[in-house]
Amino acid sequence: MIGMAMSEQDVDTLIRMAAFEHVRRLAEVHDHLTATELKPGFVFGGERIPLINPQRGIFKPQQMTFLLSIKTVFPKPGGKVWYDDQREVHRQIFEGDETIDYAFMGQDPDAADNRWLREAYENRIPVIYFLGIAPGRYQAMLPTFITGWNAKALKARVAFGMPDQKTLAPPESAIERRYALRAVKQRLHQASFREAVITAYDGRCALSGLPEPLLLDSAHIVSDTDEKFGQPVVPNGIPLSKIHHAAFDAHLIGIDPDYKLHVSKRLLCQTDGPMLEALKGLDGSDIHLPDRAKDRPDRERLALRFERFKLVA
Repeated sequence: MIGMAMSEQDVDTLIRMAAFEHVRRLAEVHDHLTATELKPGFVFGGERIPLINPQRGIFKPQQMTFLLSIKTVFPKPGGKVWYDDQREVHRQIFEGDETIDYAFMGQDPDAADNRWLREAYENRIPVIYFLGIAPGRYQAMLPTFITGWNAKALKARVAFGMPDQKTLAPPESAIERRYALRAVKQRLHQASFREAVITAYDGRCALSGLPEPLLLDSAHIVSDTDEKFGQPVVPNGIPLSKIHHAAFDAHLIGIDPDYKLHVSKRLLCQTDGPMLEALKGLDGSDIHLPDRAKDRPDRERLALRFERFKLVA
């Protein structure tokens, strides 16, 4: 058995820190986490420690004293929404000030899963929140804390910690909670936008057709600093490989409102190997468009961006 000479709480802390480190390493490699990455769990003291229960959102491994993770799935289009937080959590994050709601499992506040939430709240235990950003895809938010538990409302309150914070104590002040929530907001904005855009284009670069999502970015047509046109919506995004994204941002490549590609004279006048020739070869071609017309790049946004390209090119 793990840690026979140690207290249960000491063992719990060691496993928790190992779980956090394992999930952080996964997040460094993957833009999002799926069952493929999460189901195997990790090994500690010669034993496999699961990270999640695929069928339940609240999870405590048998080797641990306290709750390890909570999960909110992102509903499939047209699918059943089992809990309010599946529908509400993104809205609460984007509109909220400090904390968000997390629904209990079922209607019995004394059920084991809900007791785990209460115990994590009472003992100020840091947990991992696997937040759904697309069907079957998650962002790991850690450390996260249960900061309230309401048997009548059948809900807990959740506050986020800062990813790089030195201690694993809950944020004590409203300022700290708001700052942490803003960081989560930014991550969720980026992750949700990226997933939606790349999914709309079937996981391929709109310029080259490259089919490797790990090498793709979701480029904004109009910057998100523009309050009128910069919203994180699919028609304001284009999936581009890293090199094409850099060229697009530098206005070395432009896309006109008719979806035609233009390469700047700066590149067309150079001769330096196959990568440059591949970029030059895009001139005059059309971008690959998503199947659904409503997902296609917005022509008004493209026109605004193309004006910038023409000034530089």
